[in-house]
Amino acid sequence: MKKTILGFALLTALASAALGGETIEVYKSPDCGCCGKWGEIMKKNGFEIVEHKTNAIIETKNKYGVPLELSSCHTGIVGGYAIEGHVPAEEIKALLAAKPADVVGISVPGMPLGSPGMEQGGIVEDYDVIAFKKDGTSEVFASYKNGKKVK
Repeated sequence: MKKTILGFALLTALASAALGGETIEVYKSPDCGCCGKWGEIMKKNGFEIVEHKTNAIIETKNKYGVPLELSSCHTGIVGGYAIEGHVPAEEIKALLAAKPADVVGISVPGMPLGSPGMEQGGIVEDYDVIAFKKDGTSEVFASYKNGKKVK
């Protein structure tokens, strides 16, 4: 019986690690509803979410190196990277798997309709996930068109 329980516990731990299992610390305005929707989607994709409601969101973005032009409504921290805005879980997992040393984080600037947590009755905007780097440059990490990943 003990071996069965131990085996189940090990299997559960391995499954959790395979699904993500990382904790995202999310900093958001106390009044933001879409941030909570994004967090729920991240939970469904295997991440744990710890919310920090703050009115000092600009200061938080500055602390974690998020460029103003790439900012959005919430900032997440996971695995040493900043996750800005409504970034799909797939891209967070790709970032954590690649572990690029020159990247500060990834962002979906603004709040594009149809991005995770920004679903609005079938309206879908195209958007890019942008990687921002330690040297101040940025590049497209992934692109979404009509709700589908194209890069």
